[in-house]
Amino acid sequence: MKFLDLAKVYIRSGAGGSGCVSFRREKYIEFGGPDGGDGGNGGSVWAEAVEGLNTLIDFRYQQHFFARNGQPGMGRQRTGKTGEDIVLRVPAGTEILDEDQETLIADLTEVGARVLLARGGNGGFGNLHFKTSTNQAPRRANPGQAGIERTIWLRLKLIADVGLLGLPNAGKSTFLAATSNARPKIADYPFTTLHPNLGVVGVDGVEFVVADIPGLIDGASEGRGLGDVFLGHVERCSVLLHLVDGTSPTLAEDYRTIVTELAAYGGALAEKPRVTVLNKVDALDEEATDAAAAALEAASGGPVLRMSGVSREGVTGVLRALRAQIDEDRLRHAAPEDEPDQWHP
Repeated sequence: MKFLDLAKVYIRSGAGGSGCVSFRREKYIEFGGPDGGDGGNGGSVWAEAVEGLNTLIDFRYQQHFFARNGQPGMGRQRTGKTGEDIVLRVPAGTEILDEDQETLIADLTEVGARVLLARGGNGGFGNLHFKTSTNQAPRRANPGQAGIERTIWLRLKLIADVGLLGLPNAGKSTFLAATSNARPKIADYPFTTLHPNLGVVGVDGVEFVVADIPGLIDGASEGRGLGDVFLGHVERCSVLLHLVDGTSPTLAEDYRTIVTELAAYGGALAEKPRVTVLNKVDALDEEATDAAAAALEAASGGPVLRMSGVSREGVTGVLRALRAQIDEDRLRHAAPEDEPDQWHP
């Protein structure tokens, strides 16, 4: 299945059915009168987050979604049938944007969340609705209300607990393959990863989701390489795992490149908790590893963990550090909800 995280969709709700002008005329019935029914309401267009989807590829092959119109009213006080609704089934984590790609309509972060995108038009009143004591034979009926037509954008931001960051060939995909059942493409050339990958990682009986995105390079915010378009997939993460290639001769510059691109991206991404890891220590001797870790600690201003995704050296320690950050983030978000209400006399 191909990965698609941005799609343009055209939607239109159904128009309401027209009201009916009709009179009751039956043999041997002295008093007839108006009996035109109302038109049915048009169908609406909804969006719903469903389970089992992690891409918007379905919207590449179908971009137009038009709900059915309501049927017109009929004689004998019969109301027209309501048009059927249309539901756009999207993955959890999908943002719905207006045509300008800036105005946020809805953010469906949980499975089962629904939002009304275009309400169907109301059905028109039949002439029975206009009957009064002074107008007992009305010959007017309302037309149905027109539907709503609009263009929207769907943007998927994957929901994961950990986001992997680093330059191309920093070992992100190798780490994901070593710790989960995900099988991303791994090769010895830059930009092997062309689209995000998700993997479920477990440590000490606790599982969490890790997202691997294509590597960033200097100038990614200006469109160099694959750009920073995939950074949106780690915006929802609790913690970022920053992998630095231990065999690189420019460790400090590599670290600062990623930090600079995060700051250029904007938002709260640069302020998210980060776990900095010196990767590929299996290719270094003990003295070179100590020197590289010291240089990285000086550049980051914080602790640096050591790991090798190939030999799995230090992997468990990194996973435990990530789990601690995830638990802390969950407690921080749950604290306002769990606080008891203050007592008032």
